[in-house]
Amino acid sequence: MDDDALVPVRSALAERRRAAAHRLAALTGRFDEVVAASAGANLDDEHDPEGATIAFERSQIDALARQAAAELAEVDAAEARLDDGTYGTCERCGAPIPAARLEARPTARTCITCAAAR
Repeated sequence: MDDDALVPVRSALAERRRAAAHRLAALTGRFDEVVAASAGANLDDEHDPEGATIAFERSQIDALARQAAAELAEVDAAEARLDDGTYGTCERCGAPIPAARLEARPTARTCITCAAAR
């Protein structure tokens, strides 16, 4: 890809990074609030009517935070591929990744055929 074609890609990746980092920060803050709110509560989740709800909420927030962190890692990897010149090349078969796929998913590592084969 030529440098002019990479400008919108870098912009899309920067936006994804900003959104994922914002989500991660919000979720981390929410997780801390849930933990703090339950600090004085009965720690026996099995017998405390609120315990199961609090445990579920902590688990849900943790899963969403891990997804946001994984998205940040995918953005990092896509930026590294941009820098080393391999962006837009399937990591599995070496074929070019169609522009429409990269537009829809700028962090894509594989072509549609290889992604479907997974």
